[in-house]
Amino acid sequence: MTQPAMRRSRFPVRFLGGVRLLGAGLRMWITDPRIMLLGAVPALIVTAVYIGGVVLLASHLDGIAEAVTPFADEWDEGARTTVRAAATLAMLAAALLVFVYTFTTVTLAVGSPFYERISRKVEARLGGIDSPVELPFWRGVGRGILDSVRILLTTLGVAVLLLFFGFIPLVGQTLVPVFAALAGGWFLALELTAFSFEARGYTGTAKRRTLSADRATTLGLGVATYLVFFIPFAAVIVMPAAVAGGTMLARRAVAAPQQAPAVSPAG
Repeated sequence: MTQPAMRRSRFPVRFLGGVRLLGAGLRMWITDPRIMLLGAVPALIVTAVYIGGVVLLASHLDGIAEAVTPFADEWDEGARTTVRAAATLAMLAAALLVFVYTFTTVTLAVGSPFYERISRKVEARLGGIDSPVELPFWRGVGRGILDSVRILLTTLGVAVLLLFFGFIPLVGQTLVPVFAALAGGWFLALELTAFSFEARGYTGTAKRRTLSADRATTLGLGVATYLVFFIPFAAVIVMPAAVAGGTMLARRAVAAPQQAPAVSPAG
């Protein structure tokens, strides 16, 4: 068996390993419920605001679909309905991708002190960090905003592509939602690992390069979190756990080959 074939065969195993990191983060609700509850408060506040936005968007999707497909006004009813249904699904997939990413970014910003404590708690349980980097407050804020804006611009670009491909029959109803989950999972992983990487002095480029070395595990954590966020109010419970899982993922990504992989903080 060739080496590329071996890598492909291991992808599902590593992907599931990333999903298990989210489960390990959820176990912190048992081992340290107080700090996790503090982390749930910012997520609850932002969730309440975003639910209003999602409801507003959903109530206007049909009208928006008609506005972006004026060319279908003179078509027969079957073709017009098919095109506008595809447009609705494409817009929904693109909007959800942007909503989930911005939700994560805003929640991490609002609850930064709490999520940083969660990340540090996980780091301490797993052995700590050698010579952690302490950035001046405003420099750290500036770097975080710059990284978030870069990812947001990329997210918007992906959303536009999803909207474009959503008009293609079958592709828009099958591949677009899958690609949206993969892209959304990747962007979420970049945000969820931010605290741990910043403590090690990793810039945005170094962070992306490090996570790309094991893209399967990164996607496992990110996609699982992305999908769970669609469950009403699940983000309130999952957000602190996702930060804990992101910390474990960052530790695993930067670990030397001879080091043992990260374990659950519950262990």
